[in-house]
Amino acid sequence: MSVVAPRLSPALARVNRRAWIFVAIIAVVTVVLALCGIGFGSTWIDPRRIVEILMGEGTRGERVVVFQLRAPRVAIAALAGGAMAVSGYLLQKVTRNELASPGVLGVIGGAGLGVVIFLALLSDESNSLVTSIVWQPVAAMIGASLAIAAVFLLSGQQASSAVRLLLFGIAVGAVCKAATLILMIVGPIYRTTQASRWLAGAVNEINWGEVQVVAIGLAIAMVGVVAVARRLPPTDLDEVSARGLGLNLPVFRILIFALASALTALAVAFAGGVGFIGLMAPHLARLIVGRPVLAGIAASFLLGAIMLIGADLIVRVLFAPTEVPAGTVTAVIGTPYFLYLVLRRGSTNG
Repeated sequence: MSVVAPRLSPALARVNRRAWIFVAIIAVVTVVLALCGIGFGSTWIDPRRIVEILMGEGTRGERVVVFQLRAPRVAIAALAGGAMAVSGYLLQKVTRNELASPGVLGVIGGAGLGVVIFLALLSDESNSLVTSIVWQPVAAMIGASLAIAAVFLLSGQQASSAVRLLLFGIAVGAVCKAATLILMIVGPIYRTTQASRWLAGAVNEINWGEVQVVAIGLAIAMVGVVAVARRLPPTDLDEVSARGLGLNLPVFRILIFALASALTALAVAFAGGVGFIGLMAPHLARLIVGRPVLAGIAASFLLGAIMLIGADLIVRVLFAPTEVPAGTVTAVIGTPYFLYLVLRRGSTNG
């Protein structure tokens, strides 16, 4: 007996088609911004010339600049920003809380603590790492998972409450940051300067090996995201309504939290603690594409990539030749936006 997929109504089909048109436009903007990110540096390379170099042309010096110095930097910014944004999208959908994000819920702090513990425990007396750096995302994932588990365990049965999630998320994040600072001060940490740069959220000094680790992990995680995406709309309902639709919401939430933690861990493992992208990008995606879930996930990923590539480009333009972490830009922009959301939610509830 064959199973025929249900057809969308004409109205829903038009909404989906319009949403994907917007996604395509955002994708074009992402590509253009990525070319600008590769082009800008101590010497400017025209975007058309970059395309030629990527196609195998150009001098040896141009290929070194593009392939070894700038392209990995832009690639990690795109992957990390996109992963952080999708993580925020999932958390906001499953908690029905527009303030939920990897940073607010303590996931970034937990991932950061996991990475610094990894650097501290697996360094020798000369501060050299005694194991492969490819295990760093695993440490970040463990830290992120433990942090978000702590937040929701502390929140108890009121885990959908915005106030409780905010309070416990901020508390868990603060504890993780305090522990991170202590370890940085007293522990024999491999490449302390790299740890400091990582905590601030920077994408410079990235190589293709690190990009490959993030890309592979992100591809695997996104398969899981797409697989559960069709079940995300019912999470806008309460638990009773979800059960009526055949969805075990508590178990489903655990799966979503695991995916969100994995995405956050992959994002921050090498790009560092870049905050607020997971808060802002999903909001902008919903404003642009509306409620279609797959289009919302795609738009969130692309907008997250745009934000981190753009932030890195801004600090390179404003502070060259000094390397300033891109996380400073996302924090400057994201903090007022977060306060706006809190005030708006408070006035609505009031």
